[in-house]
Parts: sequence; C-alpha cells; structure tokens
Amino acid sequence: MERIAELAALIERHMPEPGMNGTAAPRLSLIRANQPTVATPSVYEASLCLIAQGSKRVSLGDHSVVYDAARYLLVSVDLPLVGHVLEASPEAPYLCCKIDLDQSALADLILAEGATGPRADAPMLAVYPSDPDLVDAACRLVRLLDRPETVPALMPLIEREILYRLLTGPHGPTLRQMAVADSHLGQVSRAIARIRRGFHEQLRVGEIAAAAGMSASSFHAHFKAVTRMTPLEYQKQLRLQEARRMMLTEGASAGSAGFAVGYESQSQFSREYRRLFGAPPRRDIERIQLSGEYAAAV
Repeated sequence: MERIAELAALIERHMPEPGMNGTAAPRLSLIRANQPTVATPSVYEASLCLIAQGSKRVSLGDHSVVYDAARYLLVSVDLPLVGHVLEASPEAPYLCCKIDLDQSALADLILAEGATGPRADAPMLAVYPSDPDLVDAACRLVRLLDRPETVPALMPLIEREILYRLLTGPHGPTLRQMAVADSHLGQVSRAIARIRRGFHEQLRVGEIAAAAGMSASSFHAHFKAVTRMTPLEYQKQLRLQEARRMMLTEGASAGSAGFAVGYESQSQFSREYRRLFGAPPRRDIERIQLSGEYAAAV
C-alpha cells in the first residue's frame, strides 16, 4: 500500500487537472478524472495500466473486467475497448499510470532468454493482482519526470525491468507468443498494426492477410477471436474514433472529419457514428463539451 500511495502522489503532482497526457517519457501516459465517466469506446494500445486510486471497467464485446489499486490491467494487443471510470471525485480523483509495451524491447528480452514458452491461451485483456515490484518500477518511471534529462538514459532500464516482470508473471506465455513471428497472435498483431497505419484507406483484407502470412479465411477467424470483431468492424471503430478526436480537439466539422477518415457518404458516417457513440456527431460533441467529459472521450 505504501508504494501505491507513492504512485498516487506522483501522478497527482504531475496531473493537477483532469485529462490524459503523454509525458517526457515516451510510452508513459498519466490519467486523472475527478468524476465517474460515461462508457466511451477507444482503442487501447498494448499496455500495462496501473491504477493508484479509483477504479475503472473496460469491456471487449461481452467480456468485461474491473481494475483498481489492487489489480492491474494488461492489454496484449491493440484492442477496441469500451471503458468508463467507476470511482472518482475531486477529493479522491481517479489516478492511473499507463505504460505502452515496447514491442522491440520485448522481443529483444525474449530473444536474450532464448525461449518462447508454451502455447498461450490467456485472454488478450486481463487483470491480475497488484505486484509490488511492478508498482515500485512504475514509481521510479514516473519519478523520472522530475528530471527529464534522465529519461533517455534511465527509462530503457526501468522499462526492461517492467517487461521482465510481466514475462515472468501469469501473462508471460501470451506476451511470448506475441513475439513469435509465425504464431497466430504475432500474425494478428502485425495485421492490427497495418490496419491502424492505413485506417483511412480502403480495407483490402486479402493483402493484409498475405502480409501477415495467413490465408484470408484463417486471418478472419483468428482476427475475430482476438479482437471480438471483424477487420472491417475494427477499421470502422478506428475511423469513427479519429473523427471524434478531430471534432473535439481541432474543431473540425462532421463533414470534413468524416471525409478525412475515409468516408465518402456523409449520411453513412452520421449513421455509423450514432450507432457507436449513441448520438449524431454534432449532438455528441456538444454533450461532451457541456458535460466536462472531454478528457475521457478523447
């Protein structure tokens, strides 16, 4: 509990206002919310999320997990999740440290160990009991923000420790399979990265499957098993979430945002936007701006 309290104090010091901010340390983000939030769809990168105060629920399809200061969240591949903060108040804000997994560092660490481990069957989205060693490493990582000049030299060392502790923990076999080039998890992970890079372009499933080293039918089946949606549905969520971000942060109109993310029909964009977010674009953006849920929505 002492380490959790320290992590909470560090996050609160660097995040005095609600929001989610990247930091001077690459792959490290800090999140604060002063009130519970509505359920919001977003894509979570492969990451470790450590809550120091409050709690949150995230869902992938019909699978939901709740995590808090006693349980950390591990996301193994980039997944389209729906999340909302359950416990938060101005007096006891929701405080979270998010560490994106460095895939190249993870692969190097596995290669150095010389073993890939058994076939994995752990879920891509899971929570585990809090690990004091992980929390201690996270504290040291956030503490680097007090002296940004130390980040380039010290962050890789702390990240490597965090990855090692994840590899030797309950989710280790799944992370090891992610780094195996010919494993289904590795193939789907590469396909997800390719879809995310070109989400605004026409989706050519055959080309993506071939680049991942799979047949179209095998790719479709394994992709849906991991993400709980088809490649087209996954791309659609990426497009709609980016359009929402553009309208919130750049002041883009619904028409220009829809066109920018690949929609040729404004009516189709509005229809699919409403299906995902529960309201047409303009009404959704106005609701977020009026309710103060801006940070959670982005």
